[in-house]
Amino acid sequence: MDIGVLLPTSTAQWGADGDPRELIAFGRRAEDLGFSSLFVNDSLISPRIEALTMLAALAPVTGAVTLGTAALLPFLRRPVQAAQSLASVDLLSGGRLVVTVGAGFPGRFGRPLYDLSEVPWPRRFARLDETVALWRAVWNGADSFHGDLIHVTGIPPATRPSRPGGPPVWLGGAAPAALDRTGRLYDGWLPYPPDPADYASGLAAVHRAAAGAGRTAGDVTPALFVTVHVGADASGGRHALEDYARTVYGMPLEELEKIQALVAGPTEHVARQLERYVTAGARHLVLRLATLDLRSQREQLERVAELVPALRGQAAFTARG
Repeated sequence: MDIGVLLPTSTAQWGADGDPRELIAFGRRAEDLGFSSLFVNDSLISPRIEALTMLAALAPVTGAVTLGTAALLPFLRRPVQAAQSLASVDLLSGGRLVVTVGAGFPGRFGRPLYDLSEVPWPRRFARLDETVALWRAVWNGADSFHGDLIHVTGIPPATRPSRPGGPPVWLGGAAPAALDRTGRLYDGWLPYPPDPADYASGLAAVHRAAAGAGRTAGDVTPALFVTVHVGADASGGRHALEDYARTVYGMPLEELEKIQALVAGPTEHVARQLERYVTAGARHLVLRLATLDLRSQREQLERVAELVPALRGQAAFTARG
């Protein structure tokens, strides 16, 4: 059972007096507290530290934690250049990189970014799959790539990742097509469904697709992205989630919780809710801390660390059962 934390790389999570250089110490403290992974997200909409820059900064100051993206948006970058950057981070970390990718979705977090990147919106999912296939080809020494949408020739010798074949690539998303593509093409699944039952049914669909492609369930890491806030009571937790939803997403909590997994309340309540996802099959939790300044982020990190032993115990119990 792996339990990781999302670093607060967005300015919305620093507070008025926040210093983003503190994120290095934040990551090191998370490793010391027993978290097994550090993740960052990616966007051009809100000001933030660029995802791969953040991971490159963390690589030499951490020792064992997985470094991951949740999720990287490949259409924001030239495919061959991104393959080089990812291979470099994997090398600098000694093979600890995991790359979760996504294609974006309609609204302010989707099509406007494609326009800024001068990449066509139509067939975006096919473009995502081809981009990942190109990365893998480059990591394996290919000098050309020919897909339906992407054609590259004359690729010079590129940086090879630490691991043969490159870092694992996971897919975010829970639409039926995404479940099928995850099972056939990707090394992991990182969705955020509000209901653990939907996680269980989605994971079953991923496993069916994997079997149909001649793969096993073990070829796909079952992960979960979930926003948490640990506090003294449920009402205070709801208030924190409401502030977070409106500040980060510009929408009320009642709308955000229809599409994303969010959990708040006392330690025992949060643990029980997360254990439901563990029972549903999740084996790598990526926890986003729902606060809006670095001091509160550090406080939440300490509180959430108290959940780690119980969640790992639940995973062991579920595996035995």
